[in-house]
Amino acid sequence: MNVIIPSNPPYSEHLRRFLAPLLPAGTLWRDPAEGLDGLHGQRLLFAVALDGGGCALEYYKMLSVLRREEALLEGSTAALVVTGQGELYTRDVARDLVLSANLAGCAFLGRPLVEATGSLRNFRVQAEIHGVDETAAFSLAVEELVERLLYWPPPPPIRKLLALHASSRSTSNTLALWDLVRRNLPEDVAVKELGLRNGAVADCNGCAYTTCLHFGERGGCFYGGPMVDEVFPAVRECDALVMLCANYNDALSANLTAFVNRLTALFRQSRFYDKRLYALIVSGYSGGDLLARQLVSGLNMNKSFYLPPRFCMMETANEKGSLVKLPGVADRGRSFAGAMMR
Repeated sequence: MNVIIPSNPPYSEHLRRFLAPLLPAGTLWRDPAEGLDGLHGQRLLFAVALDGGGCALEYYKMLSVLRREEALLEGSTAALVVTGQGELYTRDVARDLVLSANLAGCAFLGRPLVEATGSLRNFRVQAEIHGVDETAAFSLAVEELVERLLYWPPPPPIRKLLALHASSRSTSNTLALWDLVRRNLPEDVAVKELGLRNGAVADCNGCAYTTCLHFGERGGCFYGGPMVDEVFPAVRECDALVMLCANYNDALSANLTAFVNRLTALFRQSRFYDKRLYALIVSGYSGGDLLARQLVSGLNMNKSFYLPPRFCMMETANEKGSLVKLPGVADRGRSFAGAMMR
């Protein structure tokens, strides 16, 4: 295993001393300032220590390299640990790193992040559950993450695929992009497509944990409806979830956001480590990466979906029907479908 730890004295040295006893013998430590070559097909643990302003200059230099070299981490699988001096920015930094590394060919475990804010307040619940203090709970979380990183197998081949959208087929460039991808999927892959429009899915109402757990253990949710009757069974059965996301206001649509939130009830019952997450994102102007980060945070980091290399395809198309006229878009759709099957 390789630990990629950008230098940020003295915070990175503190993080290294904390991690060292929790890692297996033979772990290799890499400073990205010395290069990131030779990491194809490796198990990687990114370790980022932020200063009081939530920054780390060498980390941002590494991010620039990842964003410019599209095959730098081809075939690798990763997780990450991020620490901060304050209460903010750890998760923001983490999802930027995950998206950039993913687009450079790196896969990520479901729930790949262990983060520690300056006060360790985010570990209070885990500390109470395990009967330890916050520092020990942080250590236990890192140990569990490293164990999964080392030994968790890749998810099974895709046999059943679920595509979710909240668009109108008659006008949607997003669904036009999905059609370009879908037509290139093998015939033996069973595809189920569900539309979540016109308030079909009520948003999560924030039930008490015990209430959510009670209904989740029975495969349902207090509020029932199409989410329980159609969406939950389809998520249980699928090997891969494809989110079809139109970007209107730099955010997921209300219905897709409601889906992510309501999925908590099913998540209480079982994790989704063996299910792949994909996304097709179409923006009218720009900002597709903003939605990609939302999906990383909501479904990979929180809901535990496995993030395959280059999980999202992002295009820009405004006028009705303009997507299919983009130069090379059919070839890109074909390539994306082929990558899903690999």
